[in-house]
Amino acid sequence: MTHALAIIIGLGVLVAGGELVVRGASRLALSLRLSPVVVGLTVVAFGTSSPELVVSLGATLEGSDSIAVGNVVGSNIYNILLILGVAALLRPLLVRQQLVRFDVPLVIAVSVLMWLLVLDGSLSAAEGAALVALLLLYISVTVRMGRREPSPVQVEFQAELPSAPAPGRASLRDFGIFLAGVAALVIGAQFLVDGATALAQAAGVSELVVGLTIVAVGTSLPELVTSAVAALRGHRDIAVGNVMGSNLFNILGILGLSAVASGDGIQVSRQTLEFGVPVMTVVAFACLPFLFTGHELRRWEGALFVTYAVLFTVFVVLGATDHPLVDPLADVMLWFVLPLTAITVATVLVRELASRRVRSP
Repeated sequence: MTHALAIIIGLGVLVAGGELVVRGASRLALSLRLSPVVVGLTVVAFGTSSPELVVSLGATLEGSDSIAVGNVVGSNIYNILLILGVAALLRPLLVRQQLVRFDVPLVIAVSVLMWLLVLDGSLSAAEGAALVALLLLYISVTVRMGRREPSPVQVEFQAELPSAPAPGRASLRDFGIFLAGVAALVIGAQFLVDGATALAQAAGVSELVVGLTIVAVGTSLPELVTSAVAALRGHRDIAVGNVMGSNLFNILGILGLSAVASGDGIQVSRQTLEFGVPVMTVVAFACLPFLFTGHELRRWEGALFVTYAVLFTVFVVLGATDHPLVDPLADVMLWFVLPLTAITVATVLVRELASRRVRSP
């Protein structure tokens, strides 16, 4: 079996397993009388991240820390640039709910926290346990806030969830679907990690590059499908909430559990520290327009996000192969694309603030 075939099979099984986990877990959670918003922002968001969880845990236990960390970092980058970008292209994302507006600054804060924790080149088991504790605190706050969401938001989330069973009557079938999904995730992750590791060795590139690109994009497919379908249906709060919840779970849950499971922590490569984590953090700050421009991500901003996702992928691939176009591309990004983007965003912010002053009495 070729390495590419193993990766394709692994990704396919992972996507199917993630769908089964989300469907089974959602019905189990709804049977416990949790609100649709809470289920959407926790069970569904974390369920779509289950491929990343199993892949990173498996890679850590096999000693492939670069794939584990690269998967988390790459997934967070693609979740915002690619998935939010595609969703905004399909339909501008206007965010109404309080929870998502709470999650956006939290994603930024958690990204900065991760950067600080790995500055010494590793994430210890104790630091991983602290991240998991923060995840539990986040879930607790989300449950309380979700119960106060207005009725229109509750209805929107309910429409995206499977039909709820009678309260307190979770069926064996739902539990079986959930377990089948978990089993598929384990099998798919094994195929993917083995194939990705072998491909990196055969191609002469680092495991980090494979983790940042192939593995990260592949494990983010459930989030892409969920957010794209939600955007097309006009359920834009879900499209954004799915990405924000997934990014939080990737760092606090997946990275934290991987560090704990390893026993002696996860090693973070110099390339990750100098490139991957800084890019992930900067991309998290790109969500700030949600807080200032009427809580909306417009189509042109979505197109910009997708363009950056393509440029990021090209840059990583060219850098891995020592292509002569790496330096010219870096110069274009540094001296043209980034300044133009900064000027554009600053102009939009100034106009928005000015319009708010005019509207205020």
